[in-house]
Amino acid sequence: MNQIRRVLKQGRKQFNVFTLVAALTTSLLTVCSAFAQDYDLVLNNGRVIDPETLFDDVANVGIKDGRIVKISKEPLKGAETVDATGHIVAPGFIDTHFHFQMPIGYSLGLRDGLTSSMDFEMGCAGSYVARWYEARAGKTQANYGIAVSHEFARAMFIDGSDGDYLIEGPVAALTTRAKTGWSATRPTLEQGNAILEEIDKGLQAGAVGVGSTVGYMREGVSSREMYEVQKVGARYGRPTGAHTRYTLGTDTTENNGAQELVANAVALGAPAIVLHFNNDGWRLAHEMIIRLQEQGHNIWGEVYPYAAGSTTINASFLEPKSWIDVFGRRYEDTMLDPVTGKYYTLETYKSTVASEPTRPIVIFKQPEEDQAKWLTLKGVTMASDAVAATPYDAPWNYPMEKLGGTHPRTAGARGATIRLGRENNIPMMQLMSILSYNAAKHLGDTGLKFMQERGRIQTGMVADIVVFDPELFTDNSTYEKGAIPSTGMKAVIVNGQVVVRDDVQLPVFPGQPIRFEPEDKPRFEPISVESWNVEFSTGMPLPSGFTGAFPQKVEK
Repeated sequence: MNQIRRVLKQGRKQFNVFTLVAALTTSLLTVCSAFAQDYDLVLNNGRVIDPETLFDDVANVGIKDGRIVKISKEPLKGAETVDATGHIVAPGFIDTHFHFQMPIGYSLGLRDGLTSSMDFEMGCAGSYVARWYEARAGKTQANYGIAVSHEFARAMFIDGSDGDYLIEGPVAALTTRAKTGWSATRPTLEQGNAILEEIDKGLQAGAVGVGSTVGYMREGVSSREMYEVQKVGARYGRPTGAHTRYTLGTDTTENNGAQELVANAVALGAPAIVLHFNNDGWRLAHEMIIRLQEQGHNIWGEVYPYAAGSTTINASFLEPKSWIDVFGRRYEDTMLDPVTGKYYTLETYKSTVASEPTRPIVIFKQPEEDQAKWLTLKGVTMASDAVAATPYDAPWNYPMEKLGGTHPRTAGARGATIRLGRENNIPMMQLMSILSYNAAKHLGDTGLKFMQERGRIQTGMVADIVVFDPELFTDNSTYEKGAIPSTGMKAVIVNGQVVVRDDVQLPVFPGQPIRFEPEDKPRFEPISVESWNVEFSTGMPLPSGFTGAFPQKVEK
């Protein structure tokens, strides 16, 4: 417009119609250019998949201020563009079982398409949840969330574990598990109330739920204790995720553990997650979960596409009396050291437990042909159970080829899911559901607003998005080299910002906290003999030694 004014001011003698047309054209182009910048980022010509609405078509996606504002067949232009021709454009992948909540852990996840990660198994000690979130604010590349830890609460009040290392959340277990009281000891009533109060503190601070490793504490945790732990979460309407009591176990005991978790949840009217149930008896566990969903219960389960798992070598279910005597397995062909690449023997197992009780190992437990079958299951989530590599405290841009000592699922669970889907003709809509939408839907139904706005490609939703080649995106990590990143990602977008482009991670940190709003007051209610008797009996005296949630031996 300024150019047009200048032309008109030149006067009638100098007026030239061609000059005026040129000025008008320039002004029009300027206006169009400004209009083109209405989008901060545009994804052009991709196969857009939205698992909630089942939308599956080639379209263009316009993003502004971190949200999806346009999905159109019409061409879109923006300040930044990604040519998604021949690529999938889908909701960013969400993982509810990601232990490696450290900068280099997020990097491995992002290269694998992971935009939001939480840990619903190990979690963080309740008193440290607020500081855990503070430590990641403004300097994390992916979205981050944490549950409050049942195990760490026990370690604090049974073993006396404490210190700033607990701010590190899940990886703090490498320190606390050097002691054994947390797993094998029945707490007194006083200790039990302290454990429950510690869990409440984490929920009050905004933790996404409760995480329990009861399967590692099966001797120390009574059925009453597990029920009371879930009750603490139920008061907030938040889920308890559990490595169930008899995992690893037989096709009977595995499901007994799952039944304990879901029976408690149904009785309490609370959500629950049956963690990594892809073990013996998995068909029954899945049917039980689906039938409960059909009845309206917010209960779900997770799987990962690996026949082997990973844990610390001192896990109780790996002791000879279980692994050899009950399960009939041998260390020589089931227990791998991911650092040395060698299998253990009974002798090296015993010596390592004595000298390095928290050493990570890989344990082979299921037939390989089941890996793809798990990915076809309805209503589940794919959760990696990613474990820490060494050095676990490395910066985000540490050379990944120098990392060691981890399971391939840490770097490649999503790439493996897409690869196995490709090899076994599993529909892409199913894969996108289990990688993203299903987790967002169940967590959103708990009232977690963060997840109500993600896991979907729809206008108004937060722009957490992956763009990948469905023929090329794949895992590269192996049991021998578990930290080799996946490849085939055109773009990984977190809160509207491109964090990974053409398999290159960028120095941007748009990650946001996944949490509930902290509350001013706790909801903790201590257990007592008197309160239990008032609520559940007509005045009958309780036997001596009864401690409500935490039975203990009576001294004679």
